[in-house]
Amino acid sequence: MTTELPPQPSELPAATSLPPMPAAPPSRPRRPIGTFVAGVAIGAGLMGGTWAITANTGPAEPNTFTLKGEFTLLEEAVSIDGDCAGTGGYDDIREGASVTVYGAKGDVVATGSLGDSKSAGYGTCTYKIAVGDVPKGEKFYKVEVSHRGTLQLTAKEAENGELASSLG
Repeated sequence: MTTELPPQPSELPAATSLPPMPAAPPSRPRRPIGTFVAGVAIGAGLMGGTWAITANTGPAEPNTFTLKGEFTLLEEAVSIDGDCAGTGGYDDIREGASVTVYGAKGDVVATGSLGDSKSAGYGTCTYKIAVGDVPKGEKFYKVEVSHRGTLQLTAKEAENGELASSLG
């Protein structure tokens, strides 16, 4: 083994051309705040437009109503413990007796029954009537309590709860 160094060049070698540096990876473009603001504005515009359209239409009116009124039995009525009932030839008149509503063509459009009763004096009783789901659109309605014949009401009277009928 020798301790001698190999001869060294007196000059540095000429610079050799190095391969080009790889390009930096593309950076994500920054989204300007204007894009965000525009997105919010478009979304708000769409929501506002939808609200304006639906707010003007409103909920649809119901196609039915509750026919309300009173029926009074003018004779042969008795009151027992606060409930009224007909007697004799009127024994079919009591709470729960049938109430039938007919349309202008004579077809049955709704049914119900006599409701709560109260004594209106000696031999007289008054019953509440509330027949639900009566369809709108008829020119007139006829109402029958039990089998006692019909009473005709205009559509306006029926819808406004103006039924007032009596028997006896």
